[in-house]
Amino acid sequence: MSRVRSENQVREEKAAVPPENGGDFEKWSDINEFRTVDDRTNIGNAKILNSATDDSLVQTLHISNQQYLVALMIFIVAYTIFETPSNYMLKKFRPGRWLAMLMLGWGLMTMVLGAVHNFAGLVAARFFLGVFEAGLFPGMVYCLTFWYKPEERALRIAWISASAALGSAFGGAIAFGVGRMNGVKGLEAWRWLFIIEGAPSCACSILVFLFFPDFPETVKWLSDEERELAVERIRGVASLGHAKITWKEARETLTDWRLYLHYLIFMSIDVPFASISLFAPTIISGLGYEGLNAQLFTVPPYAIAFVVTLLLAWQTDKHNVRAWGIVLALGIAGVSFLVQGALPLDAFKARYGLLCVSVSFAFASVAPVLSWLTANLRSTGATTLAVPLNISTGQFGQIIGTF
Repeated sequence: MSRVRSENQVREEKAAVPPENGGDFEKWSDINEFRTVDDRTNIGNAKILNSATDDSLVQTLHISNQQYLVALMIFIVAYTIFETPSNYMLKKFRPGRWLAMLMLGWGLMTMVLGAVHNFAGLVAARFFLGVFEAGLFPGMVYCLTFWYKPEERALRIAWISASAALGSAFGGAIAFGVGRMNGVKGLEAWRWLFIIEGAPSCACSILVFLFFPDFPETVKWLSDEERELAVERIRGVASLGHAKITWKEARETLTDWRLYLHYLIFMSIDVPFASISLFAPTIISGLGYEGLNAQLFTVPPYAIAFVVTLLLAWQTDKHNVRAWGIVLALGIAGVSFLVQGALPLDAFKARYGLLCVSVSFAFASVAPVLSWLTANLRSTGATTLAVPLNISTGQFGQIIGTF
């Protein structure tokens, strides 16, 4: 017999519990408890998916809020530690091979999350998910420096970060659909969520291995003249595929005080990234939506962010005003958060509208920040270190935002 209970069964059980003993409050507590999306929204969706029938991740695994928080933090720890080594390995083993291995690894670990049965398994899977996923974003930004000049990168970086926002939007929509699979084959819907969302990464890793362009110096589809042009146009202003990483460059990069200002900016951006996920569930529950319907209300903020991110990056590249783009994005996002906090407690509709604004401009700030950083890096060694260090340092902002 399936251990997944029907919604009607749970409602009947809860109806027999007096409100003062938790009967009425229990229905709302699973919705109002904070969840951290940490850019990987499936665990946040899994936390509340089918909570009305006691079939969510935290209810099935019987973990507390503190244990859930530990599972989130262990991902950030692994992500922070392995970003810089991953960029070095990407250069050593070629981007296409390394990124394909990472994609296969995190796809498999996402699917493994759908098979865990206790807190220890959840923590272990989340740690290794962080190990594999650590190299993705800094690695892709790093690869852009092999192909594009500084004034051409913000829009390309924006497509990457905007796609992450769009992925978050689809995450809510997918969770809504997968939520209706609760009990299929005797599995809770949150397990199906991890299995379904992990499988495409495994499949795409094959395409990345076969077709990802590594360096202008090595791809076969460029003619000799095109290859020479591609290399010469970035010489002295970007990374070169054949260049070696030296200790001298590493020392100069680690002692350049200007780069630490970039790291501080990125850390400040990561605070609202974590905080966004703390605001959203409370605002949505305040609107009167719960369960599967609440998943749909996580879609609009990220969908709007996709558009705003691309528009801002396009303008900062076009007019070469990355710093002003950052000021505009962070200024609007910051004011939106402040106003959300200052509004009356029951102003949920106004908060939701401002949430869409704050999410959009918080995401939009990432592309010009990273474009500005890479514009200040002139060598392969400096880029290998500084880009992952920038994103690793930013993870401390995620921790701040979570707490």
